Amino acid sequence: MSDAAVHVIVGRVRKAHGIRGELVVEPITDAPDEIFASGRRLFVGDAAGRVDAKVAPVEVESARPFKEGYILTVAGIPDRTAAERWRDRYFLLPEEELPAPADDEIYIHDLPGMRVQLENGDIVGTVGTVYELPQGLVMDVQRVGEDLGKRGSVMIPYDERTVVGVDREERVVVVSLPDGLLD
Repeated sequence: MSDAAVHVIVGRVRKAHGIRGELVVEPITDAPDEIFASGRRLFVGDAAGRVDAKVAPVEVESARPFKEGYILTVAGIPDRTAAERWRDRYFLLPEEELPAPADDEIYIHDLPGMRVQLENGDIVGTVGTVYELPQGLVMDVQRVGEDLGKRGSVMIPYDERTVVGVDREERVVVVSLPDGLLD
């Protein structure tokens, strides 16, 4: 595999669990049972999807569902003290090891730079950054427009109620926004 391979975030370590080095992981994938299967090799990285070259890939020894996430045991984490150092790290996989997203799906790392528009075709702006908040993903959309009232940015949730369509080829996210959000 080349160093230029694109890696996709598949999970985030929330915290340590118990005394045996287990990790509570929030899956960021539609196929967590496959991604966190015993024997799977995972890369370690940051929220931007960059692999940490200083940390060797880890192998999943076991995984079990736990409170909307998973408890993972990975090779090389022997106890709680070691597991505590893994908080807020991300697990990644090379894009070629994942199934291609469906036509209406997109990887989080593809969102920055995409145009955001309303269902009627009006342009809202361009996705600058994507934040992972406790409430879910939020896009920081840089506004466009000639008057100062439309400049700046607006935070738009990336959820089923707000995002009505995604066109990966055209790099467009179509949204339905609550009244007043853009005022």
